[in-house]
Amino acid sequence: MSEILPKLQPSRRPGPAVRLGRPRLLIMGCGDVGTRCLRILSARMRVFAVTSQPARRAELRAAGAVPLVADLDRPATLARLRGLAGRVLDLAPPPGAGEGDPRTRALLATLRRTAWRRARAHAGKPVILPERRRARPAFVYASTSGVYGDRAGARVAEFARVRPQTARARRRVAAERTVREFGRAGNWRASIVRIPGIYAEDRLPLARLKRGTPALAPQDDVYTSHIHADDLARTMVAALFRGRPQRVVHASDDTELRMADYFDLVADRRGLPRPPRITRQQAREVIDPTLLSFMSESRRLDNQRLKRELRLRLRYPTVSSFFDA
Repeated sequence: MSEILPKLQPSRRPGPAVRLGRPRLLIMGCGDVGTRCLRILSARMRVFAVTSQPARRAELRAAGAVPLVADLDRPATLARLRGLAGRVLDLAPPPGAGEGDPRTRALLATLRRTAWRRARAHAGKPVILPERRRARPAFVYASTSGVYGDRAGARVAEFARVRPQTARARRRVAAERTVREFGRAGNWRASIVRIPGIYAEDRLPLARLKRGTPALAPQDDVYTSHIHADDLARTMVAALFRGRPQRVVHASDDTELRMADYFDLVADRRGLPRPPRITRQQAREVIDPTLLSFMSESRRLDNQRLKRELRLRLRYPTVSSFFDA
């Protein structure tokens, strides 16, 4: 990971041990991808991983983090996060219902109060380092490519206007807007990483293939983008140090496959039957509406900022390269 991680300077925050002097990172929503980020960073940073499940504390501690129990749905539990770290990875999803994202608002309100208190504490005091030399705090938000809605298979750049078509995508758009406003108002370097379908050895659609769930016929099929979970974690880390303020980056590989072709590829490489193909009209009658919504949006993500701005070389440039490896 030396191509991603800079030479990190020890924190000047006093502490009884050298370990306490390491730069601090806060990870919200430390599930699979968060744990992969933790593996990359725990040797060089003091990582605080937030979970709402007390039973996960031992697991997170074993992975190298300092576990903290807090619940984004109960803002009062977030008070201990104030002033804890100047770098934050937010991988927590919005609620499953409702308008907007109160979870992101609650987290940013906590961080905003921290910045306000620091500003009051230093009011009238001389600044030792000029502003350009003081590191800006960094916030990276994990969003979704679903904010673009259906683009009929067209290639989508990071600066394209969002057109969310589902309630969950609208909640993500609201969260992104809140993150951008927070970055501008608080002088945080806030980055947004939009994520397509995530896969890994333990995140392949094998259960779906074994059930024989149908896929769409070629004339109705949609383009989908992909990213390996390890490359997604590396993208999040790269954005933490190289992301530009209020900037969107696509965490997407170079794969250009329609959804059913992706299922066929996985089936062939794992020795399973290919899924049957049906028309979209037939799919409306036999496939769960939530699953069908993912089969109704077609787009291909441009990943030039990932390569040029984050300077990330993907470990698995395509899904095929993953299976070849």
